[in-house]
Amino acid sequence: MTGPGDAEILRRAGLHLTECTSIDGLPAYQVSGDTHSHRQALRQAGGAWDKMKRLWLFTGSDPAPALARHLSDPAVADRTHTTGGLSDDRPDRPHYWGHRERLRQRFMEGGPDALPDYELLELILFQCVERVDVKPLAKELLATFGGLGGILAAEPDRLAGFSQLGYAAVVHFKALHACQSRVAREEIARGPVLSSWDKLISYLKTALAHAGTERFQVLFLNARNELIADEVQQTGTVNHTPLYPREVIKRALDLGATAIIMVHNHPSGDPAPSSADISMTRQLAEAAEKLDITVHDHIIMSKHGHTSFRDLGLL
Repeated sequence: MTGPGDAEILRRAGLHLTECTSIDGLPAYQVSGDTHSHRQALRQAGGAWDKMKRLWLFTGSDPAPALARHLSDPAVADRTHTTGGLSDDRPDRPHYWGHRERLRQRFMEGGPDALPDYELLELILFQCVERVDVKPLAKELLATFGGLGGILAAEPDRLAGFSQLGYAAVVHFKALHACQSRVAREEIARGPVLSSWDKLISYLKTALAHAGTERFQVLFLNARNELIADEVQQTGTVNHTPLYPREVIKRALDLGATAIIMVHNHPSGDPAPSSADISMTRQLAEAAEKLDITVHDHIIMSKHGHTSFRDLGLL
């Protein structure tokens, strides 16, 4: 049990100790806060660094007494001071020292157009990757995913494959992508969808163009062609998504929709419809017509563009 003296030592060190449960259901403890400055003591006390959650984990008994003892050890304190955080008066500070503040200032003074993509991405990485030069990481992410849109839309597992991106960074990117999609959807939810076609395509590009697997999405509209619901009906593999027209029609009836717009993506980058796409669309359109439900279009999105069945004369 943590004693008052131990708790005070941890508090002064900027460390926060909380009790939790391990994956095996055993007692465990987490230490967060200013852990970088005290990593030597944390390691000697038996802790293990969790790079996804960005905190130290301890299993077994309360680590506070051992931590307090190591934090109070002058040898550890001296070593931590020598190898810990960077200070302004260190003669050997790295070349990127002060870069973060300079980049933030350039962004605020010159606006987003003042920065190339990799520097804009650096600003995002500053919020979730500490104490390293993130410029190489930013350039590697852009090269891997082909652009900012590809990074934000990337699957969490792919992002987590980069050693410098922990759990908080992955959540940060996915939250940014969710915000981007919702802002774009707000634009098409304010009136008839068919009169805001450019905004619809912009939203669908954000939501689907860079997805790594095929997703089939349906926009359900009322008699005024206003959006009732926007739902992912099926998620498939990198090149196939099974869709059952009966399920789409049933959902339209449940929502009271009088029209739909079908959308799916091609992760390959080629937005051209396949023979299976054309056949399925015709089946669904014929079934919908019998129930007075209009299929306005079937749009295929990809990172290299989009196609419209209506424009191609296939509807």
